[in-house]
Amino acid sequence: MILATGATWGICAAATAAVIARPFRWPEAVWALAGAALLLILGLLPVSAALGAVAKGGDVYLFLIGMMLLSEVARAEGLFDWVAATAAIHARGSPTRLFALVYVTGIVTTTFLSNDATAVVLTPAVYAAAKKAKADPLPLLFACALIANAASFVLPISNPANLVLYGGKMPPLGQWFASFALPSLAAIGVTFLVLRWLERDRLAGTCISTVERAPLTPGGKAAFVGIVATAAVLLVVSALDIELGLPTAIAGIATTLVVCAIAHSSPVTLLRDVSWSVLPLVAGLFILVEALDLTGVIGQVAAALRAASSDPVRAAAVSGTILAFASNLMNNLPAGLVASTAVAQAQPPRLVVDALLIGVDLGPNLSITGSLATILWLQAIRREGQDVGFWRFLKVGAVAMPLALVAALGTRIGLG
Repeated sequence: MILATGATWGICAAATAAVIARPFRWPEAVWALAGAALLLILGLLPVSAALGAVAKGGDVYLFLIGMMLLSEVARAEGLFDWVAATAAIHARGSPTRLFALVYVTGIVTTTFLSNDATAVVLTPAVYAAAKKAKADPLPLLFACALIANAASFVLPISNPANLVLYGGKMPPLGQWFASFALPSLAAIGVTFLVLRWLERDRLAGTCISTVERAPLTPGGKAAFVGIVATAAVLLVVSALDIELGLPTAIAGIATTLVVCAIAHSSPVTLLRDVSWSVLPLVAGLFILVEALDLTGVIGQVAAALRAASSDPVRAAAVSGTILAFASNLMNNLPAGLVASTAVAQAQPPRLVVDALLIGVDLGPNLSITGSLATILWLQAIRREGQDVGFWRFLKVGAVAMPLALVAALGTRIGLG
């Protein structure tokens, strides 16, 4: 038993490390699936348990499919280029103003469409804006990555991990705002100030504002309407306490079909350009977490939560901080799943649960593998010929994340 537990932890740790390091530059999904396959081959995880783990991610897969389709159709119809030109024009030659515009746009996108949408939909547009304005793209791309997590607890729909942590039973919207409005403002404000200061040298000087902006095509207008309509649908289904995955997938598929019909283009060509590898990556991560669960780790976490809950303030500060850093070791979606199961068993005070949510949402700003949104962001910038290594991201995240976490947790604990 001890040997099997040690082997399971070793395989999960090695697979996670490989997802981070990407040996041989192979995609992250390869390493997550390799770890899952090894667990099955060695008999450390029953096939039925692995299939059950994959099934748990059903809503997340559907959500991602919808968002990736929206992103690809917007790219194909020139919506990103139009948004990029608009941003470059309004920046009026100032990289710092362009940075602020990107950051604000990221807040809106994350709040109403989710952090994954910021990574998948907004990031290509931001890169195009930097290219048109001849500005250094890195500070703008970092703004997309960090705001995707910093603003991801403004609304319940702002991050799929919110749904995972609360096990589909979201607090009423009024209670949500009472808990997270001020902590969200703190996280967003501190992250902006830190990133603006860290990237001050790259944002110095001027950029081009006299760029050509071609009118949106009918297909581009339809893609824009589809994205706005999707945001509206997500708000409604969230208020009705309905899972977001299927409505998002339907919205993405419908938008794709309508746009392709208007543009007289084939959806098959568009589907080839979607980054489908993210789906097996998520499935692999869920399998790894299921294997860890079978070793009894979640029961131990629940016991620790029960023991700590006699002092809710201390428990909130400690548990939120631990989960924030743990999310970077196993990705925040499976970490949120572990925390959700532990919360269901331990039934800690609401303050502790809220602190866990802040940790699982904001903690991933530390590293490139902390959240699915950051991995999607990394894939998006690689498609544009850019890349950010683990250590380069960590130099920014190691400053931005802890400061924002202290501000957000401190604000939430101060509310009582």
